[in-house]
Amino acid sequence: MSCKILIVEDDSNIAKYIQACLTIGGYDSEICSDGLSAVERACGGGFDLILLDVMLPGLDGFQVMESVKDSGVPVIYLTAVQDVAHKVQGLKSGAEDYIVKPFEALELLARIELVMKRHHKAETVLAYGDITLDAERHTVEKGGQAVALSPKEFDVLVFFIRHQDIVISRERLLSAVWDYAFEGETRTVDTHVQQVRRKLGLQGRLVTVPTYGYKLLKM
Repeated sequence: MSCKILIVEDDSNIAKYIQACLTIGGYDSEICSDGLSAVERACGGGFDLILLDVMLPGLDGFQVMESVKDSGVPVIYLTAVQDVAHKVQGLKSGAEDYIVKPFEALELLARIELVMKRHHKAETVLAYGDITLDAERHTVEKGGQAVALSPKEFDVLVFFIRHQDIVISRERLLSAVWDYAFEGETRTVDTHVQQVRRKLGLQGRLVTVPTYGYKLLKM
């Protein structure tokens, strides 16, 4: 079941952008534009995460956080306020993360995924066509038949399934799967992607984007 996220943002254009990012990541979401409504809806239950702006009408983000922190729902601040004191205040108030606008869709989704994992709410069983993947048991099946992948090949597959229809640079994949960047060396990414493509019959689905990286076409 998909996680449900409450977006608390008074700028409608930014709120719609955030919602589009979440849709790409497979998350359900609702938008709330003021602090008082945010408290009411958050405390009403049904949400797995709150994305919270700081500068809001009614109650500001820190006041909202104070009202909802006992609900157990994790909070990530999304704000244009770059002041270090505000960031420290936000994190000390109990928020899981503090992301400064503007941000890229992939960064937001990666940070959300980490928070969901910490709260055991990230989806562990993923499907793509006739491919089924269990992230906890580290198993992959295609058409009901087990497929043997190396640990890094497995992580590459998980990343692509969770980020379908997004062009992923080699550098982004290195950062996400290997946790570091090679200085000008991305051959290992190409090798692992080629192996995943071959072993799972993803020719024509896991496509190369010339000079940039790869994209797994959405089913």
